[in-house]
Amino acid sequence: MRRVLLAVMAGLVLFCASAFPAGAQDFKLEQQAMKARHKAEKQALKMKHKFARESLKNQQVPKGQRLQLKHQMDRERRELRERQHDEAQDLKDRQKVLKESQKYL
Repeated sequence: MRRVLLAVMAGLVLFCASAFPAGAQDFKLEQQAMKARHKAEKQALKMKHKFARESLKNQQVPKGQRLQLKHQMDRERRELRERQHDEAQDLKDRQKVLKESQKYL
């Protein structure tokens, strides 16, 4: 399952990288692509966590290990949220800088 998830994520990254060159001026398209990518990442993480919880139900796992997995999933969710927030903020900052630079030209 992990390999499938990684393959899907790699495909999304390659698609987004080829669809939008680094110097793209159309920020609206870039923002839409970013939102779609974020949504896909959230769904992938949600499915990963769902499968992890289901696998725990089918096994007898010590409580300590269950808690460790729960904390790991919480960390992953928090890191994803922070990374996506930072990426959105970077895009907004680039838009602002570009507007200001065009203002003075």
